[in-house]
Amino acid sequence: MADIRLEVPAENSVLEVLYDGMELYQQPPTMSENLTQLARKIDFATDGEDVTTEEKKEEEEEEEKQPFQQPHWPLEDVRNKIRQALTEMSVLHDLLVIVKQKPPQYMVLDPVQAEAPEQKSYIQFLSLKKSLQSAATILLNGAERLRTSQAEMGRPNRAVHDFHIELLRLRQNWRLKKFGNNIIGDLSYRSAGSMFRQTGIFEVSKADEASGPSAVVGPGAASPVSPIPARGLQSSLRVTVPTELMGSAYIFVCIKKDEEDICSAQLTSNDFVAGDTPWQQKLEKAQNVLFCKELFSQLAREAVKLTPAIPHLVVGNQITATIFPGIHLLVGLCHSDGKNKVTAGQGPNVVGGQNSTMVGGGGGGGLAPATVGGAGPSKYKHEHDLEHSLHQLLHRVYHHSFQHPLPHPVYAPMGMSKRRRAAGPEGMDKNLMISLMKEQTLLEQIIRQVQHNFLRLRTMYVIDQLAAEFKDPLIVSHWNAFNSPTQSCVKINIVTQGYDTVLRTKLVIHIFERTLKCICRDGKIMTMSFEPQELRNLILCQISQHNMAALQGLAKFTGWTLLSSEQNIGTGAIEPLGNASTVMLASPSGNKVIGVHSGPHQRVSVYVSSSPRPDFYPSTVVMEQRWEHLGSNWQEVRLDRMEGRNFLNKMELLMAALTA
Repeated sequence: MADIRLEVPAENSVLEVLYDGMELYQQPPTMSENLTQLARKIDFATDGEDVTTEEKKEEEEEEEKQPFQQPHWPLEDVRNKIRQALTEMSVLHDLLVIVKQKPPQYMVLDPVQAEAPEQKSYIQFLSLKKSLQSAATILLNGAERLRTSQAEMGRPNRAVHDFHIELLRLRQNWRLKKFGNNIIGDLSYRSAGSMFRQTGIFEVSKADEASGPSAVVGPGAASPVSPIPARGLQSSLRVTVPTELMGSAYIFVCIKKDEEDICSAQLTSNDFVAGDTPWQQKLEKAQNVLFCKELFSQLAREAVKLTPAIPHLVVGNQITATIFPGIHLLVGLCHSDGKNKVTAGQGPNVVGGQNSTMVGGGGGGGLAPATVGGAGPSKYKHEHDLEHSLHQLLHRVYHHSFQHPLPHPVYAPMGMSKRRRAAGPEGMDKNLMISLMKEQTLLEQIIRQVQHNFLRLRTMYVIDQLAAEFKDPLIVSHWNAFNSPTQSCVKINIVTQGYDTVLRTKLVIHIFERTLKCICRDGKIMTMSFEPQELRNLILCQISQHNMAALQGLAKFTGWTLLSSEQNIGTGAIEPLGNASTVMLASPSGNKVIGVHSGPHQRVSVYVSSSPRPDFYPSTVVMEQRWEHLGSNWQEVRLDRMEGRNFLNKMELLMAALTA
């Protein structure tokens, strides 16, 4: 009986059956491999995700078809799936970032536009042709208008300007605005900060061709004044200005000494009018009248408010101020109403004040030195320097009033200077701050300039009189061309003709408002008042010292010896001013001595003494011969009978004669 073998059923699947019938079984999986197989069966689908049975079946079939492969390491398949999911999420995140950029830099999601329908070129050609035809029509019409306007301008029978062209030129120079159906303008200086109450409104309208040329008519005027046509054409504009601004006006400044008129100047003048049309000339004259009235009104108010030692007098259209004893300044407003009639200006009605008199407006009297529009009578000497400095003063006042420095910091008051804003050690104290706050009025500045101008003229007159009086030595003056309105300088050279290389005496005189400062050759500085006699005495003393110094220099060239030199001698006649000076010179051999005496107000005296004495007689008292060589008595030389052009030339001839 054969043995029956009982075999345990194979738990492992058969991998391969060999040709000899031997079967190769798959090794049982390890614990890690078994865990991997179990993890592969985990469903990674999210909650709520609907997975159909067909998809599950397809996955199972794919798994059955694929043979089992031994993974490299456990959970490798899980890692691969997680990495794939992470990659997809990263790509999706990058895509969203690119799309959401504003503006997108890499990708723009624009809807796909449909292709534009093909347009026919014939329609485009017709549209372009029509556009070009419209533009050509506009250009041709403009050219035709220009051609017609040019032809009208060239016609000889054309006698009236174009209204719109003239109105355009008027708007370029004057401020105009529409007021109802009328066009009005403003002549006043309110935009520059003026507070003058005089109205400066004028009206512009179109002139009636039937009434002839345009006229300037004021309110209440009886008859219009026809202007002269400009360039042979009548103006198409009618300009109406107020009656009180018609005519011409200027401010007249005059310096008087008692009843003698020294010099004069005009602050404003109507001799030059920049306009080339009638309405431009009328408006400029009206604005000039307004400016003169406003300026005189301000000067009159300041004259009443000021408290000088001698009160200013304001009467009608004239202001009188005393600048020096016996010297008066007259400031007057001259206004013509256009009928060659000078009338008084309208000064402000001011009553009271400490030093003031009652000021009336519109009186019949007042200053009327010249016909308006002219330069004044011939008896007035027109001073161009004073006029120029006064115009500069008005310009400087306007510039300082409206050209304020920027406030730093921004909350600082407008107009405060940088020096006043400084704080700390460099800041100003109370006294200095108060001194800076005191500003001179316009009238005070005008008086200062007039005082300086008068003192300069007086100094010039004194120097010219001395230069004409003294021909020996010569007085040469050089006035500095670069001066200020209140300070000037003159350099005086005192030389002897033909001997300017021997000595040249120089002195510089600075002229201020009420004083003179002289810097002499030796460095001395002397301050003098406005009296002309002080300046004359100073120059006379300098002439006397020049003669003595030049004589000493000449003695060195000729070989004579200087024995003594005294600038202030106490003997002889007393000088009215200053002291006389003496110089004693000895010849090279010592036998001749010359003595020169000179004073500021006395003529030069020359004396000669010689040795041995011709009148020496020995006696029982004086027996030695050495006393014979004492100088003899002084003998005066009559210079007026000597040959020579000047004092030094005569002294040179005298030295040569005594030396021989």
